[in-house]
Amino acid sequence: MKNYITAAIVGISLITCTFLLTNAYKKRNNTNDTISVTGLGSTDFVSDLIVWNSSFSKKNYILKDAYTELENDRRTIKNYLIGKGVKESEIIFSSVSINKEFTTVTDSNYNTRTETFTGYNLTQSVQVESKEVTKVENISREVTELINSGVELYSSAPEYYYTKLSELKLKMVAEATKDAKLRAENISENAGSSLGDLKKSEMGVFQIVAQNSSEDYSWGGSFNTSAKNKTATITIKLVYKID
Repeated sequence: MKNYITAAIVGISLITCTFLLTNAYKKRNNTNDTISVTGLGSTDFVSDLIVWNSSFSKKNYILKDAYTELENDRRTIKNYLIGKGVKESEIIFSSVSINKEFTTVTDSNYNTRTETFTGYNLTQSVQVESKEVTKVENISREVTELINSGVELYSSAPEYYYTKLSELKLKMVAEATKDAKLRAENISENAGSSLGDLKKSEMGVFQIVAQNSSEDYSWGGSFNTSAKNKTATITIKLVYKID
């Protein structure tokens, strides 16, 4: 009798174990029956905002005279820009930077022997920020006109931005998502399966580079400001269940 009971317990245990293992196997397969695809959204666009920075300076032994000379240059630059069609509200002058300069005489061991004061060097920067990109771009190229008038203007290359970047990004995310889903449908169809529910989605980095350039992409995302014509890209990774 005892042997029958033992056999019955063992039998039930085996059935229970088999059921649990089978169920676990099914769950494992259900978890692994997924497909991961990456979609790309890409678009070309033209910058609608330009930022142009430059600086000018004056040097004089007398601080007050240096200020007066710098103020004359500032007035000349402002009148020049307004005369070219730049709005006064688009012109921003920085505070004045003052630097006392010296010439240093050293001995053969590079120890300072004497320091002679050579004057006050005053520097101020000017920034033009405008949506009239072409106009300001042309002005930055014609800056020699100011130099010829006696103003020592040190011009930097313009920087280009896009004010509707958030809207552009949303459009590209939708495009990348559509592209990823189409890829998933094609793969599942070729595999003889059907696409199930979306289980996971991840957005990749947002990249902006110059159009038709060999500019490198960055793992953290790149943001080109030197080119007026740009290309933006973004990737979307989707994970679908396969039925």
